[in-house]
Amino acid sequence: MGKVNRIFLSPPHMCGEELKYIREAFDTNWIAPLGPNVDAFEKELADYIGHDRRVVALSSGTAAIHLALILLGVGPGDEVICQSFTFAASVFPVSYVGAKPVFADSEKDTWNMDPVLLEEAIKERLAATGKLPKAIIPVHLYGMPAAMDKILEIAAFYKIPVIEDAAEALGAEFNSRRCGSFGDFGILSFNGNKIITTSGGGALVCKTEEEANKTRFYATQARDSAPHYEHSEIGYNYRMSNICAGVGRGQMLALEKHIERRKVIHRMYKKLLAQVNGVTVMDKPSEKYDSNFWLTCIIIQEQEAGFSREDLRQKLEAENIESRPLWKPMHLQPVFSNLPFYGNNTSENLFNTGLCLPSGSSLTDEDILHVTEVIKSI
Repeated sequence: MGKVNRIFLSPPHMCGEELKYIREAFDTNWIAPLGPNVDAFEKELADYIGHDRRVVALSSGTAAIHLALILLGVGPGDEVICQSFTFAASVFPVSYVGAKPVFADSEKDTWNMDPVLLEEAIKERLAATGKLPKAIIPVHLYGMPAAMDKILEIAAFYKIPVIEDAAEALGAEFNSRRCGSFGDFGILSFNGNKIITTSGGGALVCKTEEEANKTRFYATQARDSAPHYEHSEIGYNYRMSNICAGVGRGQMLALEKHIERRKVIHRMYKKLLAQVNGVTVMDKPSEKYDSNFWLTCIIIQEQEAGFSREDLRQKLEAENIESRPLWKPMHLQPVFSNLPFYGNNTSENLFNTGLCLPSGSSLTDEDILHVTEVIKSI
């Protein structure tokens, strides 16, 4: 099987409308951070997510988590329960504020935070430290919603705020409600590989205008109201630029098409790989879960398939096809190896056997057919 042009995992997908908003910024000289595109992008995102949320456009999803922790008053001596099976950016900001991550493993249905282990972690941390964790950060991994009903019920019982990491889940829904609208705060990401991109960027979803204004304050160097530069608090340079927001406005016009295309790609993989022994395509556990299928992922049972996850990844790479192992759990990362973990080996098993397949909305049917032909050939 000969090599073709490289098939990427999730490349940016421009729709053509982005240049209109970028050109508008140039024509009006709104090149500096902030401006009309930022204001409009924030409103479009808030309208899309719904549930009367406010959105603040920032430089990254990581910045959004950092500011959410600050707004919740999380600091040294506090603990935050984090999903172990995720990208490090979901957890690093806990260390930024001097707090300690506590890791909870995943449930097998969604691969996201296990509500049973979440409650176990809360109870044991209370017994060990004499106080409750200061926040909970569940993640909608690969666009699959977490079991937010159970997580929110537990969080409400113990009165612990929830920072909902929807960085990979824009447009995904749980019980017909869009991800990012469930938590006390929601996190969005517009990195180059996400459903829509602003080149780099993210957003914090807030419940109130007061929280949104406080977020803007911290994100623009915490400058007090004065004719000179006056600072009573520590601030950050976290705001999205007017140019990047222009890209985002153009991308919003194609958001639904991008999501639908990824769902079509997922259905193609399911159909084309249905008869491959030992290969299982991750799918939604019930109709409550409407994933955006940001990435289609597979599990390889080596004994049944006759090849391992790594065998397949290397075979795909040899054919110029990008794939990626599932996230290495945070409790297995050297930087977090000494922190508390409440687990059942689910995320470790997924990491050892799982692979993300090319899923970008710009990929053609021929691309997906080629990927599946390589998988079958092994």
